[in-house]
Amino acid sequence: MGKQKLIKEIIDEYKNFKIIDFYKIKSNIGVVRLIMPVYLFFRGMFYLFLNEIFNMKKINMVDLAGQYEPIAKEVNRAINDVIKNTSFINGPVVSDFQKNLENYLDIKHVIPCANGTDALQIALMSLDLDPGDEIITVDFTFASTVEVIALLKLTPVLVDVDSETFNINIDSLESAITEKSKVIIPVHLFGQVANMDEIIRLAKINNLQIIEDTAQAIGANYKFLDGRKQKAGTIGLIGTTSFFPSKNLGAYGDGGAVFTNNDSLAYKIRGIVNHGMYERYHHDVVGVNSRLDSIQAAILNIKLKFLDQYNNSRKKAALKYTELLNNNSKIQIPKILGDEDSHVFHQYTLVVKGTNRDELVKYLNHNGIPCGIYYPIPLHKQKAYRSNRYDEKDFEITNRLSKSVISLPMHSELDDDQIGFICKKIIKFLEKN
Repeated sequence: MGKQKLIKEIIDEYKNFKIIDFYKIKSNIGVVRLIMPVYLFFRGMFYLFLNEIFNMKKINMVDLAGQYEPIAKEVNRAINDVIKNTSFINGPVVSDFQKNLENYLDIKHVIPCANGTDALQIALMSLDLDPGDEIITVDFTFASTVEVIALLKLTPVLVDVDSETFNINIDSLESAITEKSKVIIPVHLFGQVANMDEIIRLAKINNLQIIEDTAQAIGANYKFLDGRKQKAGTIGLIGTTSFFPSKNLGAYGDGGAVFTNNDSLAYKIRGIVNHGMYERYHHDVVGVNSRLDSIQAAILNIKLKFLDQYNNSRKKAALKYTELLNNNSKIQIPKILGDEDSHVFHQYTLVVKGTNRDELVKYLNHNGIPCGIYYPIPLHKQKAYRSNRYDEKDFEITNRLSKSVISLPMHSELDDDQIGFICKKIIKFLEKN
């Protein structure tokens, strides 16, 4: 507030400056007439610049505070209720959230857990895989997807992605399948569902299971070639998600969930998340300690009611970005594969071409615009996951994307003024570079 007050004082002083004072310089009226238009022009430009900056909300990469305000009373009440009844672990609100999410996804079983990484690990644990079994997933994603494979002594097989959707490249996937392959983990990256028709086809031919990583695409709908629609995370044998605060459905701490329509798998997973117990102190399977706490479930229960609204706001923001940035040869805007409901825009990610991505990042940051680079180092180049089995030519697209992608601010509170300002700055940079 101090800075904004100072700028307003500057504007007031600037507006009150007496133009008539120029005419007191009677000895050189020609100079006055010459500089007057210049003075008026720069005065107007300066005023418009300050007005633009300070009449616009601060631009955030994610605006959790803004999202919280309309639901604050309901959230605070729900948190207080949990504290009062002291059912902090596996309380009734966790069961309520589980049932509500099952109804939303139209799936038989949702098993909440402590975070999205645990969800992936638990999903793999439930399949009774043997050390060395191969799990195929993408090179261009966050490390948690491959991290859990390595932790379980399974073999990660990384493949390239599609240059337009950033999701798993079907040709690369098909080439990677061997006799040791057991599972495909498609990552629905940046909010768009992968090409599940083709993934299912390859899985059936090769007797592979599918675990969907839906951490960035909760609420997205995939439209099959036959016209059917299904929620992301409910298509494969198992789906997983994260409720990390910045996600489309985010808690105010960590959280995750596993989804399945398979009754026997659901039973096994419920034991795994709770130390392998179905009855207290009876450990029937090897498990872990991974439970969603009641306060997070209470928050998620409220936010779930608004998930479609949040996702629609993201889609609207994405359409505005696309409208303003379309047809610029120096950037590639996000491409939606098939039905528009298949993308919920966890991120709005550009590919920068013909100019320096890192310089654009600096320029935007200098103008008060945050942005992200997801992901600057491919997984096959990470020290923990390097392998002699990989050939650089197999990751041509991933390597290029790591050097050229930039994700713009994207959340449900973005308004047209903010998007317009961001796009104007991007276009200005591209015109000069």
